[in-house]
Amino acid sequence: MEPLNPQGGRAPHPTLREQVSQVPQLPGCYLWKDATGHVLYVGKAKNLRARMRQYINGDDERAKVPLMMREVAGFDYLVVDNEHEALVLEINLIQQHHPPYNVALMDDKSYPFIAVTESDVFPAIKYTRERHKKGTRYFGPYTDARSAREAIDTVRKVCPLCVATCAEWKRAKRMLDAAAPEDRPTVIEKLAEQGRPCFDAHVGRGPGVCIGAIRPEDYADHVATAEGFLTGHRKDLANLLAAEVQEAAADLDFERAGRYQRRLQAIESLDKKQQVRFAGDADCDLVGVWREETIAGACIFAVREGRMVRSVDFILDKGMDVEEPEVVRAFLQRYYGKTSEVPPQVEVPCPLPDTEAIEGWLSEKRGGRVRVHVPKRGERKSLLDTATRNARHALMRYELRTGYEDKRVNRALLELESALALDDPPLRIECFDVSTIHGQHTVASMVVFTNGRPDKSQYRRFKVRADLSEANDFVSMAEVLGRRYAPERMADERFGSRPDLLILDGGKPQLTAAMNELEDLGLDIPVCGLAKSDEELFVPWDDTPVVLPSGSASLYLVKRVRDEAHRFAIAYHRELRGKAMTVSVLDEVPGVGPKRKKALLKAFGSLKRLRAATPDEIAAVEGVPEDVARGVYETLRAWDQELGRAPDDGGVRSFAEEAATIDG
Repeated sequence: MEPLNPQGGRAPHPTLREQVSQVPQLPGCYLWKDATGHVLYVGKAKNLRARMRQYINGDDERAKVPLMMREVAGFDYLVVDNEHEALVLEINLIQQHHPPYNVALMDDKSYPFIAVTESDVFPAIKYTRERHKKGTRYFGPYTDARSAREAIDTVRKVCPLCVATCAEWKRAKRMLDAAAPEDRPTVIEKLAEQGRPCFDAHVGRGPGVCIGAIRPEDYADHVATAEGFLTGHRKDLANLLAAEVQEAAADLDFERAGRYQRRLQAIESLDKKQQVRFAGDADCDLVGVWREETIAGACIFAVREGRMVRSVDFILDKGMDVEEPEVVRAFLQRYYGKTSEVPPQVEVPCPLPDTEAIEGWLSEKRGGRVRVHVPKRGERKSLLDTATRNARHALMRYELRTGYEDKRVNRALLELESALALDDPPLRIECFDVSTIHGQHTVASMVVFTNGRPDKSQYRRFKVRADLSEANDFVSMAEVLGRRYAPERMADERFGSRPDLLILDGGKPQLTAAMNELEDLGLDIPVCGLAKSDEELFVPWDDTPVVLPSGSASLYLVKRVRDEAHRFAIAYHRELRGKAMTVSVLDEVPGVGPKRKKALLKAFGSLKRLRAATPDEIAAVEGVPEDVARGVYETLRAWDQELGRAPDDGGVRSFAEEAATIDG
């Protein structure tokens, strides 16, 4: 029954802000929930109240937070003693609730592992995809089943172990499990007298547990050796086997020497396959991450004793909608939460906000110090970049295998149809962008996306003819749209069909210019403007902009269309400005007039080739004397040095430098 207030009515429920104000200022985990009680997000904090207030006050700048908070109706929290305990609790809560706003591995249950059943008297090795059980140590995950099974086969060549699928091992296990600990030696004697040898024991590949041929103490040494081998530490084992070979040969026991030699050759064959090697005996994992708008790929390179022993890749269900440090942090939690292989150093692509807590958790799992590090240079940085490239290719393979891109495009078109109140999905989208510097060399681009993909054969570019003394997107956009949608252009097959949606790179001014121009032309084309700052869509039928959900396929598509129009416009503007600047520089060369200038440009075909030419190559142009050719060469070199660029860079700066100076 709800409590009554002093006036006799029902007491009002406290607001979410009021509830958060009562949360203690202690370390712990918080769980944001929706109206049905479903957990939306799990996080940890040193100070629960302060961290949760950031969500309530809008101080958390992550793109997903505003969208999530619109769904939040309540929360729970759990208090712990320190941040390390909070991190461990956070990992367990995420695995328990699978919150949609936390980063998660896609199909993470399907990765293969190698398991050693350590709780058994005679532990066995096996290939498995099972949920992790107590008393079993898991190695991996592996890229695929084949690589895991090959690893088991190699381990058993190096160090004989029973396999969990062996019927005789299972029989021996049942007998030993049924006996009291003090009676197990008797069971082993019984196996020696009455046991049935399995096939592996016959051929010398099995240790002979089924026939009592090995004591638990000796078998434990085999297990320790195998586990060391699986973690990539092979050097000590190779040295031990080499010594055994020498000792057996000295004793003239050539059968035993051959057995050890075959095991040593199995290790050496693995070393020959390793293409990536460090200068020293480095033990580390390198974590590469590649993000797209709504999905990401991750790749782990496991380096042991200076050699890369394994690489494995994963797909994550969050991308650009989540900051890179959060993606990397969440991936480390999921990956190392499932594997027992923790090296002394983990190389990551970016600094993490709670590095100390992550290091403490990993150190506890490893039983020794673990450092999380961001390499800046050297071979580790180079190999980390390679891991990042592999993550990108893993993502590409996943998208191709699953048809993810097709599904995302279809979803994006349907979402745009709904959000912009269109009659049909926008199968043909045209987007315009204007590029200029203070009204000089003003150009515009038109890019076309057909069925959600770039249709580059339909791209067009325009020189703005209006005489502008300063940047004026309103006038420029009106002129370009008037030329594009003029009756003769609409009837021209080279310009394609009428668009289903027109997107302008800009806000209200650009939208107003477009609406006026389309109205003068008598055209009814759905149009919207995409603002750069908040990624809002301005529409003519509502003063309030349309906000597409963060991380949605529709937002990814319109941003991709806008960015492509921006890139195409800047490329054309850069080209025109480079030509104008180079031609004007040639005017400064004594002896170069309009005729020789035309001859030079015609002979080399492009300004880039002229700037890269030698004096002799310039002098080879008909009508250009050697002294004039030398003057052209020296003037262009001086121009390059003044602008601080190489002679063969095409007369352009980097995209970031260019974008910083281009308006619109």
